[in-house]
Amino acid sequence: MLDARLDRRQFVGAGLGLGALSLLPAPVFARIVASDWSKVQAALDAYVADDRLPGAAAAVGYGTDPATFLAAGKLARDNPRKIDADSLFRVYSMTKPITGMAAMMLIEDGKIGLDQNIADFIPGFAHPRVLVDPTKDLTSRPAARPITVRNLLTHTAGLGYAVIVTKGPLLGEYIRLGINPGTISRKPIPGFPPISTAPSLEVFADRLATLPLIADPGTKWSYSVALDLMGRVIEIASGMPFDAFLQKRMFDPLGMRSTFFRVPASETARLTTNYGVSPKGQAPIDPGASSVFSDAPAFPFGGAGLVMSPRDYDRFLLMLAGHGAIGRTRVMKEATARLGMSNLLPPGIDTAGTFAAGQGFGAGGRVKVRPDATPSGIGTYGWGGAAATIAWVDPTKRVRACGFAQYMPDTAIPFTLDFAKSVYASL
Repeated sequence: MLDARLDRRQFVGAGLGLGALSLLPAPVFARIVASDWSKVQAALDAYVADDRLPGAAAAVGYGTDPATFLAAGKLARDNPRKIDADSLFRVYSMTKPITGMAAMMLIEDGKIGLDQNIADFIPGFAHPRVLVDPTKDLTSRPAARPITVRNLLTHTAGLGYAVIVTKGPLLGEYIRLGINPGTISRKPIPGFPPISTAPSLEVFADRLATLPLIADPGTKWSYSVALDLMGRVIEIASGMPFDAFLQKRMFDPLGMRSTFFRVPASETARLTTNYGVSPKGQAPIDPGASSVFSDAPAFPFGGAGLVMSPRDYDRFLLMLAGHGAIGRTRVMKEATARLGMSNLLPPGIDTAGTFAAGQGFGAGGRVKVRPDATPSGIGTYGWGGAAATIAWVDPTKRVRACGFAQYMPDTAIPFTLDFAKSVYASL
């Protein structure tokens, strides 16, 4: 790639006339209108037709009705296989809401407390320290309060994120200790220094515990490795490996059969290629046929590690829209799901200047708490991914949607913005 640096900040029924439609009960009328997703399909088609993308996909649904799967184009510029609902995409940070909801399951089980000190699970965090001035040096002071599970779920723990957020001397420590829970490519990427990731989730968490925070817990919203650390808390509290917990408690019950931390050799034929975008054009940074996601990761990255199909991500959203259940299959209580999708930010939290500015945050995803310029309803919960993917559940307008492209940085092309516009233009 290229000269550009990767920057996460840059995120009617047949035979019925109108008169007949007006006589239908409101919910039925809404479903008929909402089932016409031609504007979404047109948006996908346009991106492929003008060669901005080799392909794209989406899943959209009204309430808990079956999804409509839409796609355009192919897996890669050099691969003619058509994209469909079962093609595989790197969802990166769209992993975070999944980890967040896994934590909510353990809160429901009584094995984790929302406001419990994480030092109860990882003793190294018993005495956290905070940088006096993150821009100058590593001089630190005792933190005013402990880090809680709530802080991890809402990015208010005071943790950093190598390269993406962390700057100054602390960045050097993150790099030195391998605090880099994620992978992009087998080749060097401009703007991302080479980092040897910690060899296990346990080592990652223990090393992270030795580093100072950038702010007192519960005082500032800072995008971070918190959901990766949450993965370690989950495995300690559950007594099983983090990825095994997800498989047993979420993926298997919900029928998510194409969700992987490592793409099996038998499935790589349906993996898309991820592209880097620069003023010079687009170049593959992670070809599907030889993807780094075919290798076993250092550990299951709870913040950015999953590769998924549109069909599977819709299953996750459908569960959320069903408040913890798909049909008769329930993975969490209604109250638990509602809590996870509510604003969990500590009182008085500072979100100014962040991409959570003016909104709330739930278990791993943003929550809309007040009207803004966008058409989404109050209570909308969701998040996006670094390679131009986006997903949300809107309980007010009763729509769920996820859109998928594969390029970095995600701000280089306005796919996710145009996708969201097309969804709401369809209602």
